Amino acid sequence: MNKEDRHPLPDAMREWVLEELRRVEREHDVTVLYACESGSRAWGFASTDSDFDVRFIYVPRQDWYLRVDEPRDVIERPLTDELDISGWELRKTLKLLRNSNPTLLEWLGSPLVYRAEPGAVESLQALALKFYSARAARHHYLSMAKKNHRDFLQGTQVRFKKYLYVLRSLLAVRWIDLGLGMPPTAFADLLAGTLSEPQMLAEIDELLRIKRQAVEADYGPRRVLLQQFIDSELLRAETSPTLPRLRGDTQLLDDCLRDTVRRYS
Repeated sequence: MNKEDRHPLPDAMREWVLEELRRVEREHDVTVLYACESGSRAWGFASTDSDFDVRFIYVPRQDWYLRVDEPRDVIERPLTDELDISGWELRKTLKLLRNSNPTLLEWLGSPLVYRAEPGAVESLQALALKFYSARAARHHYLSMAKKNHRDFLQGTQVRFKKYLYVLRSLLAVRWIDLGLGMPPTAFADLLAGTLSEPQMLAEIDELLRIKRQAVEADYGPRRVLLQQFIDSELLRAETSPTLPRLRGDTQLLDDCLRDTVRRYS
């Protein structure tokens, strides 16, 4: 399955999103540096009724930063059944980058990009690598796997998407444990780098096929092979490898903030 099949993006929706981003820039007097799809569409297993989760990074004008009280650093557009748009201001983004925030790292690795200012995005992606903490990422993904397993995989009927949420998190943990670096956002890439057992791959392919043809709320019977794999991976993941501590010079973030604000103000 190619990228267009895994990550479908209708032309009409792209135009709608781009117009909404232009409206954000006009109404808030900001520049959108980067905008992407997040969630199930970026991961590659959207359902027929999945909405569009657009996330962006923006920089306000220079005067925004010259205030005693720090202004609100998030922009959110009113939700519709189809479209959910929100963004983080650059300084907030850099603080999260310093802490190797997994959500932000997934944004920067999204295969579905709506807008990307040349230079600005490359700088953020380079900083993401410098500040990447395998320890923080592993803790995040393992916690997500445990929570979704505990809350959603215990019944005789299971929502298809919850299986994929747990599998994606556990394969991200496996990716880190294999020393492969920062886990990719796209599930297909994550799968290709961590799993080679033909039976499990076939089982996951079938689950993906069902999920893409279903609606978000659809349930199905427990899948024994998946349950066994998830249980074994949760047990394996309890033993954590020695991972490096977070490193990174905040001066690099300060330089990025100053240079970007000056450029776009």
